[in-house]
Amino acid sequence: MSEQNWLRRLSKSQNDKWIGGVCGGLGVYTPLPSWIWRVMFCVAFLFFGTGLLIYIFLWIFMPKETPKEKS
Repeated sequence: MSEQNWLRRLSKSQNDKWIGGVCGGLGVYTPLPSWIWRVMFCVAFLFFGTGLLIYIFLWIFMPKETPKEKS
């Protein structure tokens, strides 16, 4: 999969979310599961709050996941 396609399809998860669905969405479109993304944001939060700032930025600018039609 090319990087351009991955970035265009990146969206917040509607199923795997605790707060905003950012980590769930990252878990779907990257090889890392969502719990690892959550841990990384928490660890980054300990370093001057950068994890929180990045999470809020992604929460605002990542599009919502479009519902998939059932066949």
